Formats: sequence, C-alpha cells, structure tokens
Amino acid sequence: MGRVSAHGLGKSYKRYPRARDRVLDWLTGGRVRRFEVEVALADVSFEIESGQSIGIIGMNGAGKSTLLRLLTGTSTPTSGTFSVEGRVAALLELGIGIHPDFTGWQNARLSCQLLGLDEETIDRVLPWIEEFSELGGHLDHPVRTYSTGMQVRLAFSSAVAVRPDVLIVDEALSVGDAFFQHRSMGRIREMRDAGTTILFVTHDPSAVKSICDRVLLLDRGRVIHDGTPSVVYDFYNALIAEKESASEIKQLTEADGGVSTRAGSGEATIEGVDIFNAAGEPAKLFTVGQSGRVDIRFRLSEGLEFPTIGFAIRDRLGNDVFGSNTHHLGVAKPLVEAGHTYTASFELEWLLGPGSYSVSVALHSGAAHLDESYDWWDRALVFQVVAGDEPPFTGVVSLPIRARVSGA
Repeated sequence: MGRVSAHGLGKSYKRYPRARDRVLDWLTGGRVRRFEVEVALADVSFEIESGQSIGIIGMNGAGKSTLLRLLTGTSTPTSGTFSVEGRVAALLELGIGIHPDFTGWQNARLSCQLLGLDEETIDRVLPWIEEFSELGGHLDHPVRTYSTGMQVRLAFSSAVAVRPDVLIVDEALSVGDAFFQHRSMGRIREMRDAGTTILFVTHDPSAVKSICDRVLLLDRGRVIHDGTPSVVYDFYNALIAEKESASEIKQLTEADGGVSTRAGSGEATIEGVDIFNAAGEPAKLFTVGQSGRVDIRFRLSEGLEFPTIGFAIRDRLGNDVFGSNTHHLGVAKPLVEAGHTYTASFELEWLLGPGSYSVSVALHSGAAHLDESYDWWDRALVFQVVAGDEPPFTGVVSLPIRARVSGA
C-alpha cells in the first residue's frame, strides 16, 4: 500500500474573455469557441513506490499544486490516468476542508471522518490531536476566530493523528510558527520511517533534503528532472539563473560518481578552481580547524564590468554550510582587461565537522548569482575533513567552545 503512479497526466482550463462566452460555449456544446486553453499540467508520468519520500519543486505556476489536487481527487484530469493506493491524508491550501463556523473539535472530528476513520478510532485520537496541536481551550471556539497558524496546527494534527499510507503536504506548514514547523517535520519523519509514502511540496530546500530521497522538478506543467535532492536542486538553481540570461544548463557525471551542474551566459568563464592547505600546497584532505585557501581562476569577455566572484560550501547531502562572495566582503575590483585571466582567493579556516564537502563557485553581477549569472559551477571540487586533536563533537561545524562546572 502507498504506491502512487501517473501516466500522461494533464490538466487544462478554459479562459473566457467574457462571462457570456462561457454560456455560449455551453449552449453550443463547444462548437463556438470563444476561449483560450491554459495548460496547467502536461503529460506528467512517474512511479512512486510504497515508502518513498518525494519532493515536488518548481517555480510559482509550474503545476505543483495542480498535480497534488489531481492526486487527492479534488480536481479531475483533462488527460491521462493516475493511481493512489491506500489511505491518503492531505494538507493542501490553508482552509480546505475546514468549516469556519464549526469549533476546533467539530472540525477535527470531521477531518478524521473524511480520512475514513471509524467513531471508535476518532474518539481515541482526539486527545492526541489536542495535545499535538497545543490548542487547548481554543478547540471549543469556532475556527473563524483562529489565526492562520492555529488553523495549520489543527489541520496538520488532524491529518496525521493516524499514520496514513500516503501523506501529501502542499506548502501549508510554511505558515505555522517555527516551533510547530519543527514539531511537524519530526512527525513527518516518524511516518516516513514507519513506511508512509510522502509527497511534499515546499520552497524550503533544507526541508526537502532532510526528508526526501527523490525530487521531481516541474516547469511549465512538465516534469523536467527526476533524481536525488542535491542533483535536482543544483539543476533548479541553474534553471532560475538561466531564466535571467541566455544560458545553457549542463550536468555531467564526475569521476567519483557525483553530478556537476554548470550554467551561465558565458560572458565571464571560470577556468579552474583549486584548494590549498596552510602551507600553500594543493590539498583535498584537511583536519578540523586547519587553515586553507580557495582560488577561483576566471576570464572576462570584452566590455564586461568586473563581476562578483563567490563560492558556497555544501555537505554531502547538498545542504549549504557556508558561502560568501567579493560583493559581500567589500573586495575592491581591479580595472577590467578583456581576455586576461584573474584569480580570486578566499582564505578561511575549515571549522567543519569530519565528512565530505563540495565547493560551488559563481561569476555574476550584483549580490547574488540570480541577478545576472555569467558562469555558475556547482560541485567544482570535493574535499574531505577529518578529525584532529580536538575533543569529539557532532555536527557539520566546529565551534570554539569552553566548559566549566561550578557548585550551587
């Protein structure tokens, strides 16, 4: 149970310039066409096995919410077929399935009934919903008196009171307060570990990378990438930059099996990236706290203003650990000489925990690579950090620390 599949799934809408055109279309059985067809989803196909956690990402209007509405049955497809096996719990747009004039208790009971729970099970889980949502006495009041955060608490708690076979979440958790977001993510991880299939739409990359083992990237209603979170997000970042300038996105498999993504307009080009230890020697292995240097060599085309040069360090899961650039650091820009090769050097201490890390580099205008991207090279190099003489610790960063114990 919990398997989800789609084959050639599509959804289109008719847009009528005037209200009377809609009536005319209906009266003539579609023979008189005075409407435009807007395609929200086109030929979407995928297979999700039971127990998988899938992130669905894309820009606004890419078709993410439309896809989830089809899978939950709140909308019907124009073309194609889909299948969802098992009991489904869905948390879509805020307010769907909640009656503003019903109390919190009444809405919680109604939500459980819509999930197919019997009355005995509902009576058993209502106390859990009260405890998890932490709404207390507010449950006795109409939901129209609730803040948006309180509505999220009620809706999510009701949806996950009993572990479903398939959990579908669409952005709603981004409305709640930080504490409840952490608690909700913990509950989602519990259900994932217990075998629930999860479809998760969010604009938060760290949330997707921490929960999902696979990501679908939608663009203009189509699935344009399907893979691991780190690889798909690299492509997504390049896609965003590509929309700001004429560029081509390339993804190549490296010798170590990783995937490197590169995109940009080409007006400035990164020629190489090197990493050195404290002695100025090329290195790919560092101990915790050791000093080092990242050099980025690049060339400019004629007539281009001197760009911003930046880098980002990511852990093995693709989560950002640290990043900066010459714009933020206030580095003075030299006079431009077309065709000349420049080197930007960044000196830093590897206050990182033991593990594998990658360095991504970029040339762009302004403060970020989304302004105008000339060359963006993800995973330009990979390096390792190993433990030194410091006391053991956990995490991806080594913070300077002292401790003492004193009496009362």
